[in-house]
Amino acid sequence: MAQIKAFKGMRYGQKAGNIEELVCPPYDIISDKERAEYLARNEHNVIRLELPKGENPYEEAGDILKKWLSDGVLQCDMDEGLYIYELEFKENVTTGETKSLKGIICRVRIEDFANNVVLPHEETLSKAKEDRLNLTKATNCNFSQIYSLYQDEKHVTRERMENLSKSTAPRYEFDDGLVIHRLWVVNDKAAIEAIAEDFAPRKLYIADGHHRYETSINYRNYCRENNIYNPSSEYVMMYLADMADEGLVVFPTHRLVRDMESFDTEKMLQDCEQYFAVEKVGSLDEIHTELAEASKDAQKAFGFYDGETKAVLTLKDITVMRDVIPEQSDAYRFLDVSILHSLVLEKLLGIDKENMANQVNLTYTRSFDEAVESTESGKSNCAFFLNSTLVSEIGAVAANGEKMPQKSTYFYPKLTTGLVMNCMNED
Repeated sequence: MAQIKAFKGMRYGQKAGNIEELVCPPYDIISDKERAEYLARNEHNVIRLELPKGENPYEEAGDILKKWLSDGVLQCDMDEGLYIYELEFKENVTTGETKSLKGIICRVRIEDFANNVVLPHEETLSKAKEDRLNLTKATNCNFSQIYSLYQDEKHVTRERMENLSKSTAPRYEFDDGLVIHRLWVVNDKAAIEAIAEDFAPRKLYIADGHHRYETSINYRNYCRENNIYNPSSEYVMMYLADMADEGLVVFPTHRLVRDMESFDTEKMLQDCEQYFAVEKVGSLDEIHTELAEASKDAQKAFGFYDGETKAVLTLKDITVMRDVIPEQSDAYRFLDVSILHSLVLEKLLGIDKENMANQVNLTYTRSFDEAVESTESGKSNCAFFLNSTLVSEIGAVAANGEKMPQKSTYFYPKLTTGLVMNCMNED
């Protein structure tokens, strides 16, 4: 099943500066303004490699990487190791409850999805994969890790991580204002072998990084097809976390409907009554409250707001989904996002899958406040607010070989980029 191995991680040398000035979030959530801010902190910030800009961005990233390695800004570890990475954070700033998530950064052997070893749960976009493939070809590196989950009922690997991290101080520890990051380097061969054996019978479920994983498959195939000898291209860098870890947090991604000339709120809500109990409410806080109650009661419900009208839509009969999308499993059919997309966006509003993929009349946001602002400013016709997808639901869909619609999940917090990187140049 899953094959993992230690590697000689590429990390920043002392001359680069403080680690907190050198890392950044994943490339796909960084705006141009934020990119400039990261570079203003430190000219060696990993954003120059992970999100290059300019006329020849990929070539420039390759040249910068070579220079930084030559100058000692970046250095590859002398010994192979695994890297334990912990994130400590407040899930809810209001309540102040602190959580932590601890996992392992390692190399994982790349498997085609048909082999049923590494399982996706979300659809991807070809443009993003082309961008990542061009970057990988130019640099022969993974700068950020793919975030994956594994099942471990007895939490054997988690106990190993706890014992290893307690025995020594972290190599890095810093607070970025929202998350405290800690990284330990494990070079003990017996410990590495034991952890690798833990994963031998396991499957891995991609949580975040579907585009990067499919890129790794494409890059591996590119090397094979062009007779490029690069054994390391058969592996990709991943962060592996226990699926049952209490530190796993998934936020919802809300839907914004835009640029629909004939959009009529009252007609849409009236049409929704075929499938939903439609309740108009007096405030946005009521939407929050009712969605939370629906989640506790395992009901399928959505909030609606068009800048004026506020409503909660609760599905009357979940079995209707078997008729609407008969080709899918119940695990897929009964997802909140599947119900919203199938019954409301596609069936009632006419926003088909191609439209959604190209984001013609549909966009996404994790921020409730941003969704509200978008409708009140007239940028969007309306917003649909969702509850979070459960980790167990994600696992069930992936296990069935199915993929959720794009933007179905938002794992929080995002793994930082630049703590350790995977250089695939052979020694």
